[in-house]
Amino acid sequence: MSQLVILRHGQSTWNLENRFTGWTDVPLTDLGVAEAKAAGALMADIEFDIVHTSLQTRAISTANIALEEMNAGWLPVVRHWRLNERHYGALQGLNKKETAEIHGPEQVFAWRRGYTTPPPALDLTDDRHPAHDRRYHALAPDVLPATECLADVVDRMLPYWFDQIVPDLRSGRNVLVVAHGNSLRALIKHLEGISDEDISGVNLPTGAPKLYTFDENLVMVTGDYLGDPEEIAAAAAAVAQQAG
Repeated sequence: MSQLVILRHGQSTWNLENRFTGWTDVPLTDLGVAEAKAAGALMADIEFDIVHTSLQTRAISTANIALEEMNAGWLPVVRHWRLNERHYGALQGLNKKETAEIHGPEQVFAWRRGYTTPPPALDLTDDRHPAHDRRYHALAPDVLPATECLADVVDRMLPYWFDQIVPDLRSGRNVLVVAHGNSLRALIKHLEGISDEDISGVNLPTGAPKLYTFDENLVMVTGDYLGDPEEIAAAAAAVAQQAG
């Protein structure tokens, strides 16, 4: 029975500052490094065969630190932009609570958690647009987002799930995916059959591995966090309150 573990990166500098991060590349904090190490310790008994990450530093660093903790730094790692965080458009870099004070909590909740409500888009000339980041220079311009709602993330993440991760699982490999709050929420929505409305209430803590097992038809059998359930619940609640 194949196993899949999904792991949101450890705390980043903009998580600490309560900013919308999106595709902005920011490093881990000291706490984020500690969370990555703790995640590695929790996953130490799982014999992974392959790792998938986004192209963003906070996910890559988390994967590297966790693998080192597991003495598994030799594992093959595949990185892909389709696992990147949701693009928050013109909100990127803004403080979440301050944005809620300006635009109102209902509007910010719709931007953060509304399934089909994207934030204001970036202009192509804005330095924050991914067209100006060399890691995406080979991609067709029309796939680069200027903003995304969660439905957009589902649409761009699922092809990677079906074309890259599913074949790994079907071949009997144990897979680790290290990514972001929203790209992993998109995957959870698919795996657990969560509705468009209910996915707004799903919040992923940083550095908390979640283990899925599947039957021979790749139907989910179990999906549970590793670690202390009370600590994970408290961390998830804190994520929900980031915009006040």
